Amino acid sequence: MAIIVQKYGGTSVGTVERIQAVAQRVQKTVLAGNSLVVVVSAMGKTTDDLVKLAKEISTNPSRREMDMLLSTGEQVSIALLSMALQELGQPAISLTGAQVGIVTEAKHSRARILEISTERIAGHLDEGKVVVVAGFQGVTSSALPGGRQVTREITTLGRGGSDTSAVALAAALEACCCEIYTDVPGILTADPRLIPDAQVMAEITCDEMLELASLGAKVLHPRAVEIARNYGITLVVKSSWTDEAGTKVISPSPCARSLEGLELVYPVDAVEFDADQGKVSMLRVPDRPGVAAELFGEIGRQDIDVDLIIQSIHEGNTNDIAFTVASNAASRASSVATAILPALGSSQARSQAVPRERGEVMADNNIAKVSIVGAGMIGRPGVAAQMFATLADAGINIGMISASEIKVSCTIAAQEGDRAVEILCQAFDVSSHQATFPGRAVGTSALPGRAVGTSPETPVRGVALDKNQARLAILSVPDRPGIAAQIFGLLAQHQISVDIIIQSQRCRVINGVPTRDIAFTVAQSQVEIARLALEELRAVRGRPEKSVRGRPEKSEWGYSEIVVRRAIAKVSAVGIGMVKHPGVAAQMFAALAAQQINIEMIATSEIKISCVVAEAEGVKALQAIHAVFGLAGGQTIMVPP
Repeated sequence: MAIIVQKYGGTSVGTVERIQAVAQRVQKTVLAGNSLVVVVSAMGKTTDDLVKLAKEISTNPSRREMDMLLSTGEQVSIALLSMALQELGQPAISLTGAQVGIVTEAKHSRARILEISTERIAGHLDEGKVVVVAGFQGVTSSALPGGRQVTREITTLGRGGSDTSAVALAAALEACCCEIYTDVPGILTADPRLIPDAQVMAEITCDEMLELASLGAKVLHPRAVEIARNYGITLVVKSSWTDEAGTKVISPSPCARSLEGLELVYPVDAVEFDADQGKVSMLRVPDRPGVAAELFGEIGRQDIDVDLIIQSIHEGNTNDIAFTVASNAASRASSVATAILPALGSSQARSQAVPRERGEVMADNNIAKVSIVGAGMIGRPGVAAQMFATLADAGINIGMISASEIKVSCTIAAQEGDRAVEILCQAFDVSSHQATFPGRAVGTSALPGRAVGTSPETPVRGVALDKNQARLAILSVPDRPGIAAQIFGLLAQHQISVDIIIQSQRCRVINGVPTRDIAFTVAQSQVEIARLALEELRAVRGRPEKSVRGRPEKSEWGYSEIVVRRAIAKVSAVGIGMVKHPGVAAQMFAALAAQQINIEMIATSEIKISCVVAEAEGVKALQAIHAVFGLAGGQTIMVPP
């Protein structure tokens, strides 16, 4: 008999009637010949009500007591659902996380799962019982290294904990699938509150889902998707109210992986290296809507496949755009950029009396791209910093940086490639056979195959809007190995997760030291923590700051200034089909330009394109991108650049 794990959220078990409806659905699955484990959340708003009660007692309740309190919500649900199943004549037993044997870290309110003992569950399944498990909770180990004994403590897993519990149980039990039942019919192409005609996707890959989940798609938590990807578990997201098929989240083929340290697996699965890269940089292009669309529209018409794209923060009325292409296309791409540059500088109303430096195109064929890949990067801000530090310790300078939930890529000097791969494999305990050397199919070795039935004409699977980010720009940072590691290592120490990272292509020499700007985005809630942390980098032994080109001169080391911008929004398009569709970026930029939306920053990976725009333009930008790729069920709209 196949083992299936089903998870029901709080709204699905919010009332007695809904619990009874869930029991009938569960019994139907058993009668179809399956062994069933059911994971449930607390009823309705129970968790919120418990938190409110705690706050009435204490303004700062201890995390241990909060875990003790919040874990009771799921115990109510599992007992009632077991009773409902028994009333239907279906044998069932309810078990808490501790009784199941979900062992976690000793970190209250945010524990990660270390291991799961399946003997008790297997025994009950053999008896024909449905095992109903409390989600969101576990228990600490009774033994520490060295044989020391400790008292077991109840822990909770944090946001998305019930999803995480369910997928972890599916991995431990080697279940055929894990079904997530919720109050929506599946995973939609966009937030239906912002895009009323958003459609349910039939299928999506784990890599795409990780990107969308990290961008705020709350139907699945990234931790749950990470486990599914690592252990080859197929997820299905369905509605609790209908019998519709929902959305299948497809994982890569299962691979042998230990269940010990289940959520603490190595964050990096592989190292990738691509020497077939050339970079084109356009400096001091006008900062106005349509520039990126014009540039990449023409690049696309020349049938040139673009890999990484970054647009740095604007300075005055200009900014810089850099992109990489296959090395044999770099000369053509540079020619296109050179030809289009005068038009960019003369079109529209640029007769304003604002002095602007002349634009410039630079090409570099002496680069390579090195990447680390792995779903374990999620929620671990130190992984990117470790990559930067490893390269810095070897004296390898970083040019461009591109980061996503499952990959961090850097461009480096081509001659440093072999050494970079070797030291990164050592740093992340990746064996040399896991290092891949793709040609132009950059990153495809890390992606599962295209979902069955997915049309090659739909390169974008979903779009998302994140209005909860802020941008920090560190100006005049010394351009030398180790600076990025220093910055992002410090942020990692403060548990600050960084999203987009852009290092400007424009270089200024100040007091004989080459400098660049580094900009990045973080959650709004962490922006002030990040700013204060970065102040630690400012030299305290320097002379009074002077003005250089309208900026404060940097001190003896560090940077000149930190600029914070809070009123931003990040709009993203996600889809593995982008790998084979070179015109996707141009289409996205053209859609924004048609709405006169200016792009402030651009960052890309193989399956995601993100643009930072003004916060007030966020919803309009999302709607434009959703429409241009035909995600509401129509055809892709060709917007001329």
